[in-house]
Amino acid sequence: MIESVAARLAEASAEPDQAFHPATVAALDERDEFPTTACRMLTEWGLSRWYVPKEHGGELVDYLTLVRLVRLVARKDLTSAVAHAKTFLGAVAVWLGGDAEQAKDLAARINDGAVVSWALTERRHGSDLQASEVTASAADGGWRITGEKWLINNATRADAVCLLARTEPVPERPSGGLSFFLLDKSALAGGAYRHLPKERTLGIRGADISGIAVDTVVPPEALVGDVGDGLPLVVRCLQLTRTMCAGLSLGAADHALRLAMTYASERVVSGSRLIELATVRRTLGEVAASALLAEAASITAARGVATLTGEQGVAAPVVKALVPNLVQEGIERIGELLGARGFLTDVYADGSFAKLDRDHRIVGIFDGTTSVCRHSLIAQFPWLVRGWNGRRCDLEGVRAASALHTVPRRPDLSRLSVVARTGCSQVQSLPTLVEHVERMARSGAVPDAVARLADAVRSAADRLHQELAAQRPSAAGAPATAFELAERYELCYAAASCLSLLCFAESPTPAAHVLRVRAALAIAVMRLREFDEETTDPSASAADALEDLVTEWQHTATVPSWFDADRDGDR
Repeated sequence: MIESVAARLAEASAEPDQAFHPATVAALDERDEFPTTACRMLTEWGLSRWYVPKEHGGELVDYLTLVRLVRLVARKDLTSAVAHAKTFLGAVAVWLGGDAEQAKDLAARINDGAVVSWALTERRHGSDLQASEVTASAADGGWRITGEKWLINNATRADAVCLLARTEPVPERPSGGLSFFLLDKSALAGGAYRHLPKERTLGIRGADISGIAVDTVVPPEALVGDVGDGLPLVVRCLQLTRTMCAGLSLGAADHALRLAMTYASERVVSGSRLIELATVRRTLGEVAASALLAEAASITAARGVATLTGEQGVAAPVVKALVPNLVQEGIERIGELLGARGFLTDVYADGSFAKLDRDHRIVGIFDGTTSVCRHSLIAQFPWLVRGWNGRRCDLEGVRAASALHTVPRRPDLSRLSVVARTGCSQVQSLPTLVEHVERMARSGAVPDAVARLADAVRSAADRLHQELAAQRPSAAGAPATAFELAERYELCYAAASCLSLLCFAESPTPAAHVLRVRAALAIAVMRLREFDEETTDPSASAADALEDLVTEWQHTATVPSWFDADRDGDR
């Protein structure tokens, strides 16, 4: 499927009149026009079937394949990726909380091309879902749903809407009175709902970011899960949707990196190509290595849905906070490299970079902002400390999440947990992984520099957990220092992902794989050192690794990636 979609996207972007060509994408963006043709093509290619789990009649088993498919589309056009993949977000509550009949019916509709929207937020409350004012009151024949949902992706274009409402009377349950309802627009009577106008946005201008106002009675079978289960169901849903969002950022990184390398290779200043300048090579190396670090974390989190299911409560917010931030910082640095050409719409690459920069900023907001995700991680600090201090680690789960030459088992989504009470095995495997890397270094399988970087990460993680243990809950909310600790934890997670991808790779380990680990680890240690001065200075190792990474990038003419199939060359 990866190869098929990649080939079709290449074909559909080869000529100016085709749906995914930069000129077509730019013209639609200029007119704030929905990418109707592009989304229709994605459905015809079978992408919608990957939003439906295998057990319900779709193709989804390996969540990493879903991330990679979204990445392929996002590297061509983030607007199309956001618009099309929203159906997965809209349906996931039914996969996790619905009954067999609901799942079967919705799966059949999605497989036939139906669009599903996820209606959580409201105009007055944003991400404060517990303050929801949309109500679902018990009524003769079902539930009367009343109220407005706003800033909802595909609210107008969707065939069905999975909507969060406050049930009345409120059930006596610890989780409160929020519940999910699946509204089939075609089954609602005239006047039962109206669409709120599409909002003009800075990025993803063509996407259907609108809203829906509802005042209707829906049948009892519209209820998804039990009454009052809405909030814990949202939390479990986000563990899948936040992981999927990584594909949007990785695709954006691919696009930005390709634009940067093309520009740096062609642009001549004072008789020299930009790519020959040491400062430019350093910038390109750091941005590419940061993208590899983000990709490593995304890989283990996505495969961890099946292999470390009960720990997704940590992995998902970590990836959702870390990956968009790493990528956006890289995009901004590439913008500095491109100069004025990065902000002009008709001079360089059909204005692709300016659109990409605008579009990607929304990814950090989707399904929980960086602050929201880090707050979720902060709430789990006590379990993370216990897991680290107790050396708890599902090493087989880490191995299965990282051994890319193996196929992960089908996930048991009933094991998704609101909190990861055993901590995070990916981070807690660091001592074992570092010992493994040190043995590899002694045998000559990897350079000594990799072992030194790995040991620096382990030491930084140990100091981090000591600081996590000193944190105390406060009625005033989490202090700023706690959010910095969360950011450091994200970096440790990503670094541990790099190490596990190295330790559990096919033998013998290819030199290119080792290079990716060296470069990405160097970035992780550099960033950890910004918070923790006791972290070993990686300057010497970083300089060599980043230079080698740029050299390999030039030679292959493809963006750096852990997957050869995802290395976007001249296809």
